Amino acid sequence: HTSIVRCVDISPLQSNNKNDNNNKMNNIGVVGGNGYTICSGSWDKIRIWDIETTKQLNVFKGHESWINSVKYGSNELLNTILSGSADKSIRLWDIRSGEQIQVFNRHTHHVYAVEYLPFVIKNIIGNSNVICSGSLDNTIRFWDIRSNKNELHIIKGDEKEDCRITCLKFVSLKKKDKTKNVKYNLNLCYGSYKGPIRIWE
Repeated sequence: HTSIVRCVDISPLQSNNKNDNNNKMNNIGVVGGNGYTICSGSWDKIRIWDIETTKQLNVFKGHESWINSVKYGSNELLNTILSGSADKSIRLWDIRSGEQIQVFNRHTHHVYAVEYLPFVIKNIIGNSNVICSGSLDNTIRFWDIRSNKNELHIIKGDEKEDCRITCLKFVSLKKKDKTKNVKYNLNLCYGSYKGPIRIWE
């Protein structure tokens, strides 16, 4: 990169042997030497790097301003990267081809955070076909990645206390009581420009 790096993410940990619980690739501390990569975002470019060799593997071009957030997909979306930019757009990329798959344009200010919406089936957490984005326009927007025109839902931050959405994260918290065999609650946690951190259930 030749300018400020605003975001990085490390590719998900994958095991070649799903039945081997002792496989070292399941150890979250092991990141080099097994095909792991880093994704980074700077001025209008996203770059993929090999952790072990430090060599650049690919460059994704398409954003027209700073990349503020990058996120690797997992499971069925393992070969995708999600990005949010100061150009007000969210983009979904195919890692293998280096091509843009979808672009989402409804925010009216910089996009500061992007996340894949997880789902829980039989207490296993995976990625759904829904993504969300947080912006300085003080909204969190949910999108169906199968259609770049399908905005599913909007959460508006408090105008006085939040002002802008700066980061977000999905967290799966254990329920106190089992409900129809579901042991976890999926919550959205977000941080705001004026300081409050809020959790939505």
